Amino acid sequence: MNNSRPIVGLASTRQVRDTYIGPADLARLEQIADFRWQEFNEDSSWDEAPQTAPEVQAQLTEFARDLDALIVCHGSPRIGPEVFSAVERLTLVGELEGDRFARRIDVEAARKHGSRAVDTTHGSSYPVSEWALGMMLIGLRNAGTHFRKMIAGEHWGTPEQRSTASEFAMNQELTGKKVGLIGGGFIARRLIELLKPFRTEIFVHDPYIGADVAYAYDFTLTSLENVMSLPDIVVCLVPITPGTHGMLGAHEFAKMRSGSVFVNVSRGAVVQSDALIERLRSGDIVACLDVFDPEPVPVDSSVRSMPNVFLTPHIAGTTLRGATRFFEEMVNELERHFAGHETLFDLTPQTMSNRRGE
Repeated sequence: MNNSRPIVGLASTRQVRDTYIGPADLARLEQIADFRWQEFNEDSSWDEAPQTAPEVQAQLTEFARDLDALIVCHGSPRIGPEVFSAVERLTLVGELEGDRFARRIDVEAARKHGSRAVDTTHGSSYPVSEWALGMMLIGLRNAGTHFRKMIAGEHWGTPEQRSTASEFAMNQELTGKKVGLIGGGFIARRLIELLKPFRTEIFVHDPYIGADVAYAYDFTLTSLENVMSLPDIVVCLVPITPGTHGMLGAHEFAKMRSGSVFVNVSRGAVVQSDALIERLRSGDIVACLDVFDPEPVPVDSSVRSMPNVFLTPHIAGTTLRGATRFFEEMVNELERHFAGHETLFDLTPQTMSNRRGE
């Protein structure tokens, strides 16, 4: 590690600088390093790397020349071989919010240079897991149905209705229930922590995690079929990859038990929408959906009017606090790195391959 005071740079839009950098986190960083910011305004995409003109790429290279760590976010060009070949001190590169796929970092080039690559995209896992828990509770009480009836002006909720109407029959508690999670990543692990007071039995399907994780978090690692068929609540938490696109169709939804709840806070395209709607027509399951395919949910889609569906417009991860958490998590990583400790959220060729579902 360089003996002089480290220098950390952020390449991003001005909006990122103004909204992602919390004063307390910046003050914490400035206790261990000098901070620099340079504005870049390249088009950002979660689907492909920025297409950058040579003169802008040269500006990034010049900015990085004296840095010990370079953080990128929306607006930044890609950190590739041309940057690494021009720097000597750079030992860490990081992505604040890249939707998991490191479009702005050449992970293999970082490895060859000897620079550690990390990302803190998981910062949004905290609010998503909270909303997943909220959706679970809403679904178990069939609250969407009651809300629709009440805002429609119906005389709803009489003692007789509460004791005899079928809409009140699905009025369940979370405590002691069986929960199935499709995906065992950051969101799932945070959700498992939130579920502890409810003493649930948890089943997880994720081909990319091992028995050691299942043991540490006390869940049963199992097949997709078991996750769909055994629990009282099924929560979809996987990212969209070639392997997960459309993974939940008619066959999978047919496995869900009568009276169970389906929650999706990940990506709408993981679900075959027509198959889910058809399963919901039976009226014996409830769905709580923060995401849908396509988005926004079409105004003429039948899912909007189904009484056993609760909908929100992809709000799970977009809290006011969520933006600054990305930088807070990055400062945590920088503190570990400059203290000579191991970072927690490394990007490696293997992790990227897993995220792409390869």
